[in-house]
Amino acid sequence: MADYRTIRTATGTSAAQIDEGLRTHMNKVYGTMSIGMLITFAVAWAIGTSPSLLGVFRDPVTLSPNILGWIVMFAPLIMVFAFGAAINRLSAAGAQTFFYAFAAVMGLSLSWIFVAFTGFSIAQVFLVTSIAFAGLSLWGYTTKKDISGWGSFLIMGVIGILVASIINIFLGSPAIMFAISVLGVLIFAGLTAYDTQNIKNTYLQHAAHGDSEWMGKAAIMGALNLYLDFINMFMFLLQLLGNRE
Repeated sequence: MADYRTIRTATGTSAAQIDEGLRTHMNKVYGTMSIGMLITFAVAWAIGTSPSLLGVFRDPVTLSPNILGWIVMFAPLIMVFAFGAAINRLSAAGAQTFFYAFAAVMGLSLSWIFVAFTGFSIAQVFLVTSIAFAGLSLWGYTTKKDISGWGSFLIMGVIGILVASIINIFLGSPAIMFAISVLGVLIFAGLTAYDTQNIKNTYLQHAAHGDSEWMGKAAIMGALNLYLDFINMFMFLLQLLGNRE
């Protein structure tokens, strides 16, 4: 793990300057993530509360996706992989624009929840997710424990629930969906803490080299990771706790 002494040795930067730089970096991460969340839920609400717009992607009665709906459903996943592949070729401004476009597409893919679940339960689960996310992210930021070893285990878990979710689209098993939701909440809770610590450590490592262009893009990538943790934890909790229409 990178620490303050490494940066001070490499750059002569004071502890106060390191603290200030880290706070600015984390504020940008959380701020970018928050704007992305607003875009997602604004798009999801606008589409989900309009039967004519939702009907472009899904059957308004059964909510089964049509061809365009399937494309929208998997588009965010494709965009995440594309973002990871293109991040080195993008400027910081380009990466931020891509992230906001991704957030809008994610809103399209989640719009069905405003028909499937009551508005009160969506708001309630969002509040629960926000509290849990804040606590987990704070712990990941402040803990002295090195949790970098969690990464490979958690990523394997994400791949597992992704495969299981795709299979269950065709099986439609409530028991499998319940198990996936429980595991999903636990996995993305762990990822929230892991990603927060990783964002902090990434800053400390690159600040020692004064790589300001990379740090701008790293803040966007960090925002994307935490955004995905929040969205996935919210969706799995909604499956467990949400009241259906």
